[in-house]
Amino acid sequence: MALDMSTTSYPTTATDIDWTPSIKSGDREKIFGEIKQYCADLKTVTRRKTRTVRCGPVNFGSEHPIVRQTMATTNTADVDQTVEQVMRCADKGFDLVRVTVQGRREADACMKIREKLFQKGYDIPLCADMHFQPKVALLVAEAVEKIRINPGNFADGRKDFEEKIYETEEDYFEERGYLVEAMIPLIEKCKELDRCMRIGTNHGSLSSRVLSYYGDTPRGMVESAIEFADICRSQDYHNFVFSMKASNPLVMVQSYRLLAAEMYRMGWDYPLHLGVTEAGEGEDGRMKSAIGIGTLLADGIGDTIRVSLTEDPEFEYEPCNRLAEIAGTRLASSSDEAATSQAAVKDYDDNRDVTSFSRRQGCLPEQKEGDDIDVRGFLHRDGSVLCSVTPEMLSKENVQYLYQELGCKTAVGMPFKDIATSDSIFMRELPPSSDTDARTALRRLIEVSVGVVVPAEELEKDPLPNAVALMSLEEAIETDGKLPAGAIRLAVEISGLEDDEVIAKVKDLDPVMVLLKPDASLSHLHASRRVFEIFKSNDITTSVVHHYTTETDDSNELALQLGTTIGSLLTDGNGDGVLIEQVGEKKAFSVDFVRTTSFALLQGSRMRNIKTEFVSCPSCGRTLFDLQETTAQIQDATGHLPGVTIAVMGCIVNGPGEMADADFGYVGTIPGKVDLYYGKEVVRKSIPNAEAVDALIDLIKEYDMWKDKEEEKEEEEAVMA
Repeated sequence: MALDMSTTSYPTTATDIDWTPSIKSGDREKIFGEIKQYCADLKTVTRRKTRTVRCGPVNFGSEHPIVRQTMATTNTADVDQTVEQVMRCADKGFDLVRVTVQGRREADACMKIREKLFQKGYDIPLCADMHFQPKVALLVAEAVEKIRINPGNFADGRKDFEEKIYETEEDYFEERGYLVEAMIPLIEKCKELDRCMRIGTNHGSLSSRVLSYYGDTPRGMVESAIEFADICRSQDYHNFVFSMKASNPLVMVQSYRLLAAEMYRMGWDYPLHLGVTEAGEGEDGRMKSAIGIGTLLADGIGDTIRVSLTEDPEFEYEPCNRLAEIAGTRLASSSDEAATSQAAVKDYDDNRDVTSFSRRQGCLPEQKEGDDIDVRGFLHRDGSVLCSVTPEMLSKENVQYLYQELGCKTAVGMPFKDIATSDSIFMRELPPSSDTDARTALRRLIEVSVGVVVPAEELEKDPLPNAVALMSLEEAIETDGKLPAGAIRLAVEISGLEDDEVIAKVKDLDPVMVLLKPDASLSHLHASRRVFEIFKSNDITTSVVHHYTTETDDSNELALQLGTTIGSLLTDGNGDGVLIEQVGEKKAFSVDFVRTTSFALLQGSRMRNIKTEFVSCPSCGRTLFDLQETTAQIQDATGHLPGVTIAVMGCIVNGPGEMADADFGYVGTIPGKVDLYYGKEVVRKSIPNAEAVDALIDLIKEYDMWKDKEEEKEEEEAVMA
């Protein structure tokens, strides 16, 4: 039902609008004060209080369940196909579906899609995804319940990267006129029809105006969104939500936190839609989404979510719904267990600065006089991976497979470290010294600087030369860190139950690493944050490895667990590595899977890069080639290039705009043809699809970033024996 239109007069030009005070001049701080908070409560998971935004039969906001969204991949102009896909998404459980609207044809189709869905008994809201087309947005608002506009290109008309020079802040503000001119008609239409809007800023598609003034930064994303919100607010239109999407989870988290902090400062209460754009596919896509979305939900931030995968939209539901479920289990208001575990964490001061990002860098192992082996490889400067190993894996029959699963190269049966080899291994039990084959295998790993971390009581029973002895912090203090016979270094385990004074004694013990494994009675997030705050206040620089135990045997569930639990700490900048230990009776994951998943967590958190990084759009009605098949081909051909980032984009809208982090881009332009980018520059145009992957490889070679795949060497079993 249309709303009653008021006869109130509203501003019609940029000079009439009461703009948010400038951040650069300091006026905002003078008027509203300093930023003081970004979430409702630093110690208890509490949803950020928001207003309710109406979207047809669905409501967004803190008083309502988290809304689960997806995006259709069909050609919107194909009405029947789109209707069928939307119905499948609704049947799966989604609350809203977004569709692409490139022009008048798609806007007209949306009216038919909406009508057919109603006829079939589906009232699931539709959101029109708008870029470049303010006039088309007016048309499609007649058909759908929500309009998504991108401040980076909605009013600009085209995407460019031309650097603009602004001598003064006033010069920058002068260009607001065309934003107002484009937005006010759409706002009036949305008010008239009771439509909602998403002001959806994307990291990679900031306008050249914003890029020139604020740079490619979270601050630029936030200020771009605030400008558009100011226009909405000037018309007394408040039925909108924000989003701050990026393909880089760190940028995404910082942007949302900064926007939430600004809203707290100014007294705004608009809901937030969360998403990591262009996350990719499989466990990697789920991991990156969990790192970004899960981190914010763990702080009570977020009212609607979408997990963007390079898969059919129906497959987005399980991870999307699971993230919403995990968020629910963390809310103190709805879970007695969560409230108890959060309250059980000892009091601490949370001094994290959410307006900027910096990573705590733990000290690496150093050689000491008298060391028999090189300990410097036990940890890695960009983030360490430890793998849990059992004695059975070291048997004569299994050890060569173990070397491979740990990511070692082998030559004549001997292991050597490679780019993605586990830095250290963790063993709860040791094979007896009488098992010479197993002990020889351990010795060979240690000789190539793979650390072997073993509980001290195990080493007391049967020493292992040059092992790392693991003790609880209390035990290490009691023994003054005295090592068992043969051990070369000390590691301590912290549970979070210790008093501040006890944790501070880590500095005197000087262990090679701390395994942080919060007790099950404590909130993992808050107990860990407390430990890092104590380390910071006591200038403790020991490397901290997150020790995570899980009972799941579902690979997708593990990715979501890791992203939400450990990723939320890594995005704080806290943590130097990860150890995943599978416990319980369920079928165990392979060491290789756990290792690669651990590296995926570090790479998704922008720490250690051991393979090609792919920024892959999730496909939509604009996509000009088979995105899933093409992405698979590109990954197969180029997935062995650590340090290289490749963006695979289905169309020009998500092309140069969404490739902020990419070295190379593969972008659909017209049916059957793609353009190739180096950075943000088109360097090859209109390449036939059948030739494009080879052309991409040639381009990578041209910029000296290619290396050939290493051929797998056949194992010589006789020599290995």
